[in-house]
Amino acid sequence: MARKIGVLALQGDFAKHMAMLETLGVETLAIKKPQQLEECDALIIPGGESTTLTKLMVKYGFYEPLREFSRRHPVMGTCAGAILVAKDVDDPRVQPLGLMNIAAKRNAYGRQVDSFVTDINTPMLAGAPTFPAVFIRAPKISAVRNGVEILMSSAGEPVMVQEGNILAVTFHPELTKDNRIHRYFLELTSD
Repeated sequence: MARKIGVLALQGDFAKHMAMLETLGVETLAIKKPQQLEECDALIIPGGESTTLTKLMVKYGFYEPLREFSRRHPVMGTCAGAILVAKDVDDPRVQPLGLMNIAAKRNAYGRQVDSFVTDINTPMLAGAPTFPAVFIRAPKISAVRNGVEILMSSAGEPVMVQEGNILAVTFHPELTKDNRIHRYFLELTSD
């Protein structure tokens, strides 16, 4: 079955996600208007600036269409996208979608100069035993509540979690050559 994966293209690193998906032979669509969601089987909310994304999602009327879309289709939020899929966020300027029963803390690892790459154990991904996770002004998942499964952790902190068809990843899998997290997400679209 042919799949078309949308990537929210209001701001942030959407082009890298699209390029990663295209290497997997998947058709992509840059989502700039809520009505484009109807053309997709799944959606990625990329990293970027969560306060800016909030303003743009309000301006273009994305909140209710995204919530409705998530009831029927998989959604993956990476970095700022992980903040947006959360139920609770530590910053009142960010309006989360409330798709996942987690709390997120913005810029929890520090500023841009504090960015880092670390190898994370990947027991749930086939292939290499670790994944090269790129953390750039990354959030932390400060609370994991009922119904949420921790898929990957780093230094005792959850960095990839899943609740039903929703994934939250606090790092940038699109900035590596390793496509296994995107492949894992695509498997959710075939259920």
